[in-house]
Amino acid sequence: QVQLVESGGGLVQAGGSLRLSCVVFGSIFTINGMGWYRQGPGKERELVATITRRGSTNYADSVKGRFSISRDNAKNTVFLQMDSLKPEDTAVYYCNAVITDIYWGQGTQVTVSS
Repeated sequence: QVQLVESGGGLVQAGGSLRLSCVVFGSIFTINGMGWYRQGPGKERELVATITRRGSTNYADSVKGRFSISRDNAKNTVFLQMDSLKPEDTAVYYCNAVITDIYWGQGTQVTVSS
């Protein structure tokens, strides 16, 4: 049984920062890619950032230069540092992990006030 647990969401003013964490629990041999996605009000889920096991990263154009994804393989954890937040970053943020299948967390709410 694999479970992903996100934390770190909350309410922040525009220009502020938040750091999201996602821990993968369960019987895991190797976690391959990990990533963060988000779903804003009335919108479809979209990619925010991904990171390979070796640390190669990919970002959505809308967050480049403001967000940074990283991971700790020893702790089965992926992070998302979000700086210079904007109201349009408001969304539920989901992490995922590619193991034998693709697993998703339950989501954490990020609200950015103007």
